Amino acid sequence: MKRDYETIVLGLGGIGSAALYWLARRIGGDALGLEQFSLGHHLGASQDHSRIIRLAYDNPAYTALTPHTFIHWREVEAESGVQLVHRTGSLVFGPGDRPEADIDLYTAAMRSAGLPFERLSPEEAMRRFPQFRLEESDQVLYSANDGFVDPGKANAVHINLARARGAAILDRTPVQRLRTLDDGVELETSQGAFSARRLVIAASAWTNQVLAGVGRKLPLTVTEEQVTYFSTPHLRQFAPERFPVWIWHGEDCFYGFPAYGEAATKAGQDVGGDAVTPETRKMEPNLRPLERLTRFLEARIPDFLGPVLYTKPCLYTMPPDRNFILDTLPEYPYISLAVGAGHAFKFACLFGRILSDLALDGRTVFPISIFSLARPAITDPSFQPVFRTLG
Repeated sequence: MKRDYETIVLGLGGIGSAALYWLARRIGGDALGLEQFSLGHHLGASQDHSRIIRLAYDNPAYTALTPHTFIHWREVEAESGVQLVHRTGSLVFGPGDRPEADIDLYTAAMRSAGLPFERLSPEEAMRRFPQFRLEESDQVLYSANDGFVDPGKANAVHINLARARGAAILDRTPVQRLRTLDDGVELETSQGAFSARRLVIAASAWTNQVLAGVGRKLPLTVTEEQVTYFSTPHLRQFAPERFPVWIWHGEDCFYGFPAYGEAATKAGQDVGGDAVTPETRKMEPNLRPLERLTRFLEARIPDFLGPVLYTKPCLYTMPPDRNFILDTLPEYPYISLAVGAGHAFKFACLFGRILSDLALDGRTVFPISIFSLARPAITDPSFQPVFRTLG
C-alpha cells in the first residue's frame, strides 16, 4: 500500500470512523484510517448496541446541532440501506426540588431552537408509559423524535462505506510516534511510517499519548463507566415501540433503553465510575454504581429489572467542563482533534463531517465555538472540573 496520503484519521471508533467516511466522500483513496486495536473492539468508548440520540438538551449550543445529527445519520442510512437510528421518544425527568432536575433549562433551549417537546405531568407520563413510577413533584419532559442509534452497526457502516469509496484502513496498527513535518505529519506505526498533509485525531482516552508527539497535554479526565443489561421477565413492556429511552436528573444521573440487541433492558449511571487510565482500568463490574442504579430502578421502573445478563465497561474522556473538543491545534492547524466527553456518539456522524471540513477546508459551517481549544476550561490551569451530567 502507499505511504503518503492527503489525510490520515487516527482512531476508528464512532467519531473517527465517521470522519474517515466523510473524508473518503471528498478525497477517496487519499484517506487512510488507523486503529490500534481490531475494528469493532470493546476497549474504548464506541461500542455496544445502543446510544441515546435526542433533540432534548439543556444548552442552546447543543440544540443548535441536534437536528443535524438526525439529518446526517439519515444520509448514511440512505446510502447503506442499514437502519441505524430507532425512534422511541425520550423521557427526561427528575425531582422538582433539585437544581439538577430543572427541566425549564431543557424547555428554554429547545424552544429557542424551535424544537418540539411536551411538558408532562407525572400522571400523564404514567398514563402513556405505565412502566414508570413517578412522584407528584417530578418534572417531566417528553421528546417524541428521540431514540437511540446502534453504535456497533454505525461504526461498521462508516468503515464499509469509506472503504467502498477507496479509503485505506489498517487496524491492529498502533502509532508509536507522531512527528510534524514542514508540510504535514509523519506517523511511525507497527506497520511502518505513513505521512500526510493533514491529520485527524479521534483517539479518545489515548488522546494525550498521541499529542505528546507535538508537545501538548490536555486537561482530560478518563473514567471507567459501565452499563448493565437486565434479563427482565417483562420484555413486551420494554419493546422499543412501547418504551422510550430515558434520563433521570437527580443527585445522580441515570439513563436507560428499551430491550434491543439483547433480550434485556439496558441502563447505567452517568459519571458514576472511577478515574483510570487505559492501562489501569479494571474491565470488570463496579458494584458501587450498579447498586445505586439497582436501587433507583427498584423505586422508579421496577419491572425493568431482572437477573443481570452482563455489565459492560466503557471509557469516558472528559475535558473539565465536559463539553466536547472540536478544533484544530493552533500551532499546527493541519491537525484536527475531537474529544467526545462521554456523550458524543449521538453526534458521531455529524462530527465526522465537521472534522472533514476542518481538515480539508480549515473551517466548518456548523456552530462549534463552544468546543474550542481556546476556552478557559482548556487553557486555565485553575479551572475546577465540573462533570455535569449530559447523557
